[in-house]
Amino acid sequence: MTKYNLFFVVFLITILLLSSSESIKYLNYANAQKSVNKKEEPIINDPNLKVDLVANGLELPTGMAFLGPNDILVIEKEKGTVQRIIDGKMLPEPLLDVNVGRVSERGLLGIAVSKNVTKGTDHHTYVFLFYSETLVKDGGNPVGNRLYRYELVNNNTLVNPKLLLDLPTRPGPSHNGGVVRIGPDNNVYVVVGDLNYIRNKRAYTLAQNAVDGPPPDGRGGILRVTQNGEVVGGGNGVGLLGNEDPLNKYYAYGIRNSFGIGFDPVTGNLWETENGPNHGDEINLVEPGFNGGWKRLIGTASDYKGFDPNNDLVDFGGKGKYSDPEFEWVDTVAPTAITFLNSDKLGVQYENDIFVGSVKGGRIFNFDLNDDRIELVLDNPLDDKVADTNDELEDITFAHGLGIITDIEVGPDGYLYVVSLGHGAIYRIIPGGNSNGTNGVSILQEKDDHHF
Repeated sequence: MTKYNLFFVVFLITILLLSSSESIKYLNYANAQKSVNKKEEPIINDPNLKVDLVANGLELPTGMAFLGPNDILVIEKEKGTVQRIIDGKMLPEPLLDVNVGRVSERGLLGIAVSKNVTKGTDHHTYVFLFYSETLVKDGGNPVGNRLYRYELVNNNTLVNPKLLLDLPTRPGPSHNGGVVRIGPDNNVYVVVGDLNYIRNKRAYTLAQNAVDGPPPDGRGGILRVTQNGEVVGGGNGVGLLGNEDPLNKYYAYGIRNSFGIGFDPVTGNLWETENGPNHGDEINLVEPGFNGGWKRLIGTASDYKGFDPNNDLVDFGGKGKYSDPEFEWVDTVAPTAITFLNSDKLGVQYENDIFVGSVKGGRIFNFDLNDDRIELVLDNPLDDKVADTNDELEDITFAHGLGIITDIEVGPDGYLYVVSLGHGAIYRIIPGGNSNGTNGVSILQEKDDHHF
């Protein structure tokens, strides 16, 4: 690579990260990292904690799920593979290899595991996958964004795919979302963005608060189905927002572009992270029928002079309800994964706290909740729920330098596990470290340089 080309790639990274949190940039940033061969060092701000490298050599990992202690399934975005890592070693062959679209944010995007599902006298382990499915292995135009249920048999094979959701891929190719979670009600939740490329403003539906738009088509919301793909609540097809398909599967709507949903282990409440266009990244408490406000607004409604969310948004006959974000970044960070540490293994001060990953800076943010666990506890200057500048983020920054974070999970051991798309690695945050608070690990080995 010439000096000019290297300079151009570095310049492109800077512009992409500083100009907008458009999530289409997160993959461009990862690809640029391959050329620049940039290796950041993960840093935990708490001197009593450190980062442990669990596995590396992964190619654009987007999510993970535990089968058991030291037994991890991880998905690779563009390869369409489900890899299994046992005791830090990846098995020679993937458990599954599917055809996926590779353009922008399409690919293998979400995974969740449900164990001990009873079918008669049998017990099954289901693996739920969300991906942009193509008919050929080398990519191409996807035939659908699809949620499948697979069955894990013989402890190393995924079989019997059952299609649970068949959703659009157009206009695209960005804002696909795809994060999958099993709720405390044992149902399957998946977040889907508005699928709108940044320059394409057509095809908004009622789910994007287009008052005169067509009916919702599965985009721009959090969808909920049973583990068999049925409407929650029985066979009568009645949903939270309406009876028509797929509106009857919407748990929330008005969502632009999300890479994170997670359930509070104490209350069962659902929380979500949202990427704004070039401002207004959010953390939202998602109650049933939640309306995030997009595309009419992003951030706080009071910032829009003369705007009344009670009258100016689609509410599906009063069944949908808008609420302001619980936190907003004015300077974009591109928030991704959100999880709750239902463990005291990192210290009682972190137990049941919210942890949010990001693209920009590879940061993890840490938030306390109030006694009712419906609001974040924030000190000045963040007590207005808004980070006006990056300088205001110091007190809530738990870690940085972790590359592009695509997933954060709590392992069976009670520690935090972090998937880094940018580093092609999985990390674990554990007690340890030293007194100066600069706890890092050496990340990619020389033999893995061909990945990033």
